[in-house]
Parts: sequence; structure tokens; C-alpha cells
Amino acid sequence: MADEKKAKRVRKRHASRNPMLVRGIGRYSRSAMYARKAMYKRKYKAPETKIEKKKREKEPTTITKPVGGDKNGGNRVVKLRKMPRYYPTEDVPRKLLSHGKKNFALHKRKLRTSITPGTVLILLTGRHRGKRVVFLKQLGSGLLLVTGPLAINRVPLRRAHQKFVIATSTKIDISGVKIPKHLSDLYFKKKRLRKPKHQEGEIFDTEKEKYEVTDRRKADQKTVDAQILPIVKKTPQLRGYLRSTFSLSNGVYPHKLVF
Repeated sequence: MADEKKAKRVRKRHASRNPMLVRGIGRYSRSAMYARKAMYKRKYKAPETKIEKKKREKEPTTITKPVGGDKNGGNRVVKLRKMPRYYPTEDVPRKLLSHGKKNFALHKRKLRTSITPGTVLILLTGRHRGKRVVFLKQLGSGLLLVTGPLAINRVPLRRAHQKFVIATSTKIDISGVKIPKHLSDLYFKKKRLRKPKHQEGEIFDTEKEKYEVTDRRKADQKTVDAQILPIVKKTPQLRGYLRSTFSLSNGVYPHKLVF
């Protein structure tokens, strides 16, 4: 009989003292659970903060020493670490915060693995944002040299930062394209435009110098585009893909898109 009673005993599963009415809402309030758990019987000590630990662990900087004599007060507080008697007449040279750090020109340039010559990129900033361009090469400063081509989407030879582009899976073979060697960061450096100075006799000279595309840049654009356009025409639907602009509409989430 005793064995049968033991066999019939079923272990009760551990359940919460505060059953859920709805997901996230318990039956009893916080104060009611405080009483049900008998939290008032438990001894609670707040955790010691970092500042309190430092105060407790701080080593004494002074020491009290007895001093002889009737009029000397009996004791005196003395510093454990005495200040130096003599100071250097000249300032001691200190190392700058930038000591040992390389300047920007010596930084190692890295390129995302998804970006290779011929990859179609989507520009995210600038006046041509949303347009698709062809990546040509990485310049010395780490910026990317891209082109539209100009005849397709009106994007000229320009630089773009790899942080502000989306690399697509579309690629074209530009191994046979010869890019002029003088296309560097110095080539794209902005020219200072003349500002009018109001001097005697030139009161009405208020016209600012406007930027004009040089003949050299036009020739370079034609040289590069003349090599890329035939490759684009060979690939079906690529011309229309480069001409279209990228944008997001309602219900389209960028993290779910496959480029």
C-alpha cells in the first residue's frame, strides 16, 4: 500500500506567485507581491558604488604627528609626500597627443570586398543621389572614381566616398578599359573662383567668376565613356538600369532589399 501511495504522488511544477492575466500584466501589483514574497523579512543592502569604493580604498595623504612644547598645539598634520623644494626654470617638453600617430596621407586605404572595378554603385549623397554609376578605381585618398556614363544618366567623372554608396550585384567587365593616369585627387581639386573686390572705379563690378568645365575634362570624359558605352550596350537591359534612379516607396524596406 505504501508503495502504491508513493507511485501516485505527482510532483507539482514550480509556478509563479504572480499568475499572468494577459501577456506582460500580472494579477498582483508590485506592492502586493512585496508582501506575498515576504521581502520585508529579508535584509537588503544597497550595492556599493565605485565612488564609495574609492573613498574607502583611498590611501591617506597626511599623518598626525605629536609635537613637543606647550604652545605648539600637541600635534601637527604632516604630508606623507612632500612637495619638491626646487622647480626647473624652463618648461619640461611634453609629448603631443598626436605623438606616434600617422597623418592622413600615411593611412592605409581599404576597400569594401563588395566593390570591385566594374561594379554598379548607387550614390546616396550629393546632387546625383539615387543614380547608378560604374566604379572605375580607388584613388590615393581612398575615394572612389566613378562615371555614369555621362551619355546615359548625366553623371560625369567624379569622386564618391565608399560609405555613401550601395554596392549592387551587377558588374561589367572593364579589364580592357584604359583609365588615364592623371585622373587623381589633384585632378579633381576645386579651383578658387575670383571674388569681386570693391575698389575705386569698380563699384559696379559685382559679377562673380562662374565655374566652367575645362576642355581637358571634357576630353577625358569622352575617352572613358567611349570605352564603357560599348560594354553597356552589349549587356541586355543594363542601359535602362543605369538610367533609372533608386528610391524607396511605401512598404519598401532597405534592409529587406537585395541589390
